[in-house]
Amino acid sequence: MLPLVAIVGRANVGKSMLVNRIAASSEAIVDKVPGVTRDRNYIQADWRGRSFTLIDTGGLDFTKSLPMSEAVVKQALLAVEEADAIIFVVDGLSGLLPDDNEIANILRTSNKPVLLAVNKVDDLTRDEAKYQFYELGLGEPLAISAMHGLGIGDLLDELVQFLPKAIEERREELSVAIVGRPNVGKSSILNRLLGQERAIVSEIPGTTRDAIDTLLVRDGQRYRFIDTAGLRRKGRIKEDIEYYGFVRALRTLDVADVALIILDALEGATEQDQKVGELAESRGCASIILLNKWDLVKKKSTEDLILNVKYRFRFLYYAPLLCVSALTGEGIGNIFPNLDIIANEYKKRISTPKLNDFIQRLLAEGYILTKRGRKLKISYVTQVGTKPPVFVFFMNHPEIVDPSYQRYLGNKIRETFGFKGCPLRLKFRKK
Repeated sequence: MLPLVAIVGRANVGKSMLVNRIAASSEAIVDKVPGVTRDRNYIQADWRGRSFTLIDTGGLDFTKSLPMSEAVVKQALLAVEEADAIIFVVDGLSGLLPDDNEIANILRTSNKPVLLAVNKVDDLTRDEAKYQFYELGLGEPLAISAMHGLGIGDLLDELVQFLPKAIEERREELSVAIVGRPNVGKSSILNRLLGQERAIVSEIPGTTRDAIDTLLVRDGQRYRFIDTAGLRRKGRIKEDIEYYGFVRALRTLDVADVALIILDALEGATEQDQKVGELAESRGCASIILLNKWDLVKKKSTEDLILNVKYRFRFLYYAPLLCVSALTGEGIGNIFPNLDIIANEYKKRISTPKLNDFIQRLLAEGYILTKRGRKLKISYVTQVGTKPPVFVFFMNHPEIVDPSYQRYLGNKIRETFGFKGCPLRLKFRKK
C-alpha cells in the first residue's frame, strides 16, 4: 500500500547500487557484469518520514545484445506502468547513448513524474557531465554518485514531492518462500498462483537471481510470495552473482512462514532437493512439497514416484505433498487451501493445562524412558513460542533424552494437536 518508485535505465548504469543506497541495505545484487538484475524487485525505503517502495528493474537493452533482453525489457516496462514515479538513471561517464533516447521516449508517454539521475558524478562541483542529458527533454538532470552517496538527498527531496500519500492498511499476511533447485518451475508456479506473468520464466537454469516479493490478497487473506534463486550445492556455485542469489534465498527462508518446496516430477526427489527441504526445516519454515510437471509423468510410474518422494522427505513427513502442473494448472487450486490451514497451525498455541493433560495421558501409556539407572519423569510442559511452535518440557533428567524419544514426543503432539505442515521445536529443561 506504499507509493511505488521504478528505477529504470540501461544496463550497468548503477540502478541496483542506487536502490541499495536509498534503502540503506544490500538487498539488490550489484555486480560489474551487465544484466545482473533481470526481474523487477521490490524494496521498501523511506525519506524524511515518507515511506515508499523501490522497484529495481533489469537494464533496458534494445539492441538485444544481453541474454533475455526482450523479457527483461518487458518486466521493466511493467514496472513503469505500475509505478507512481520513476527515477531514470543514466551514466555520466559513458555519456548520452542511443538507448537513453529510446528509454526517454517511452517515459515521456507514460504520464508519470520522471526524475533524471546522472550517476557516477563523483565530484558534484564538476557536474558538466549532466548538461548533455538536457537533450532528453525530461527536465533538469540531477548529478549523483550512488557509490559515494553524493546528491542522493537532493534527488529524494525532489522525489517525495511527487509521491501520493501511503494508504495505511494493517493486516496480517502470510510470507511464502518458493524454493527449489534451478529450473524446476518456481517462477512458473508463482505466475500460476498470481494469474499473471510476474516473474521471468525461461528454460535457462538460474534465471531468477534476486528474491522477488509479490503481495496477493485473496478472499481477504494477504499472501506475500517470494520467488527465490535456485538453490544448488555450494561446491557448484561458480559465479559470485549466483552465490549472492543463494544467500538471498537463505535470508528469505529466515523470514518466511511457509516454504513451497518445488520438485521436478520427471527427475523425482534428488539429494539436492533433500538439502533444500532441510534448509527450510532448519530455519523454522512450515512446508508444502509441490511435485511440479505432473502432466509429463506417465501414469503407470506415479505410485513409485510418490513413494520415492515420501521416502526422501521422510524428515518432512508432516508436510503436505501436492502433485501440480504449472503448465496446465492441474492441482494449483489445492495450494491455497493448504496454505490457509498451515497458516493457522503455524501460529496455533496450546494452553498449558491442555498440554499437561496430554502428558498425563502419555505417561499412562507406560512408555517411560530409562537410561543407566535413571528414570525420566516429566513434570509439566508449556508452549513458549509460535511460528514455529516451541514447547519446553520440564523434567528430572533432560540429559538422557535422545533423538528417538524426541521424535516420539513430537509425533504424539502431532497426533493430539495437529500442527499440519509445521516443524516443532522441543526443548528440555531440568525442573
